[in-house]
Amino acid sequence: MKRHLRFKFILILVVVLVCVYGIIGLPKNAAELSANWHNNIHLGLDLRGGTYLVVQVQQQDAFNSETGTRADALKEALKKAGVQFADVDVAEAHSLQDATHVAIQVKGVPPTQAGAFRSVVTEQFSNWLLTPVNGTDYRLTLRPSDALKMWQNVLSQTKNTMDKKINALGLSEASVQQRREDVDSQLLVQMPGVDDPARVKQIIQTAAKLELYDVKGGPYQSREEALAQNNGVLPLGTRLIGSAGAAANGKGGGVYLVARTPIVRGPDIRDARPQQGQMPNTWDTEFVLSQDAARRFSTYTAANIGNRLAIVLDGKVLEAPSIRNQINDQGVIEGAGTQEEASDLALNLKAGTLPASVVFLQENTVGPSLGADSIREGFIAGVAGVLAVIVAMLIYYKRSGINATLALILNAIILIACLSYFGAVLTLPGIAGIILTIGMAVDSNVLIFERIREELRGGKAVIPAVDTGFSKAIVTIIDTHVTTVVSCAILFLFGSGPVKGFAVTLVIGLIANVFTAVFVSKFIFDWELSRPKPVTELSI
Repeated sequence: MKRHLRFKFILILVVVLVCVYGIIGLPKNAAELSANWHNNIHLGLDLRGGTYLVVQVQQQDAFNSETGTRADALKEALKKAGVQFADVDVAEAHSLQDATHVAIQVKGVPPTQAGAFRSVVTEQFSNWLLTPVNGTDYRLTLRPSDALKMWQNVLSQTKNTMDKKINALGLSEASVQQRREDVDSQLLVQMPGVDDPARVKQIIQTAAKLELYDVKGGPYQSREEALAQNNGVLPLGTRLIGSAGAAANGKGGGVYLVARTPIVRGPDIRDARPQQGQMPNTWDTEFVLSQDAARRFSTYTAANIGNRLAIVLDGKVLEAPSIRNQINDQGVIEGAGTQEEASDLALNLKAGTLPASVVFLQENTVGPSLGADSIREGFIAGVAGVLAVIVAMLIYYKRSGINATLALILNAIILIACLSYFGAVLTLPGIAGIILTIGMAVDSNVLIFERIREELRGGKAVIPAVDTGFSKAIVTIIDTHVTTVVSCAILFLFGSGPVKGFAVTLVIGLIANVFTAVFVSKFIFDWELSRPKPVTELSI
């Protein structure tokens, strides 16, 4: 074998071995082979069965929270600028339809300070529209463009957080996607193989917003007692937070007076994991802070040894232990009932906090029988189509049909291996893409073979005819494949989940087809024509 043919043979052999390894690994027996196949080839909801949820993001929660934060910032800015006012409050949105209409209401600005007030708003709140209500009162609303941007950001952040939570459960084939590509507030969650989504729904709904506060007083039995102990008015820069669970039922009182600003927030958490508690059969959740938060927390604990620190989860005080020594970057949340509860809390802490609450609008469970039927019928259709194509190629192109058959088989192996390596999910539309790829592969071989036939009919010798046939056909093959890949890219960017599955398999198949139809097929011809005895006829 000539050197360049030997190199091509080694390259093709390496590609085949890598693809086969990606599909079945290195099985030691039939059972392991089957297990590797099922682990490497991920089936979608329509083939495997499972659950899908339609989730609506309550955007008004995020808009109310952001507006409240901006209202506090406006108060501080007005005080710093020396602008007098009677009150700054928030006109909250109470429904999804009113989310973008949330507003900041400013009352009691003296007419003599109206100019200074407008200057503060213009300089520091440029994304808010200022509307006078009367001579002393004003209303600030988000500009439409900024409201739309915030809406999309909340939806994107919710999607990413939910995706982290679901994938952390080991549901690698699960997907979270926007139901419609517009400002719609609904997300579609698909979970193949999940027939009891109760735990997943609980984890999705759990905000797991962890905050650490400096305790200023308490615990008190009620909010009324807390106010009474402070002459009916809370000290400046403080707030009341109730306890959770047993603490609110008599275990040391139910309400704490804490600093308004937390020392540590949820985004400051870098990692979290479950661990066994000090008492038998108990579990805790350990969390690790980011570098910046650890530096702040270390400084705070060093200066407040003996004081209490409130551990607040989702707006409720879990416990308020005394600080016994300086703490750097780690902490422990005690009291989880089981290992699963501790693991779920760690999962939620790592995934982050949802920017808004969610409501489940729809829940459907698809049985695996539908998927089995689809797989069986799709497999039968695919095998029947491939066999029919092979028979037709062998009859029409004789021995050259074997060349096309080998290229077709290698194309399928490369396609399935790519799905395995990329972790792509195979869906019913994806199977349709595979079948269409088979047709494209056959079309490429037909184009090459017909070009070779034309050259032979023109009187050329076999070897020049093969070389010319490939050189003429390759331009057309690449042109058709590139245009189809561009079309698939558009389908992937703007299509829904099933359409994307079709586009993915088709693109992989087309790229593999260029390799098999041009490189592999040409190698087979060159290998056959490289025999010592000159070839005067070609079976094609």
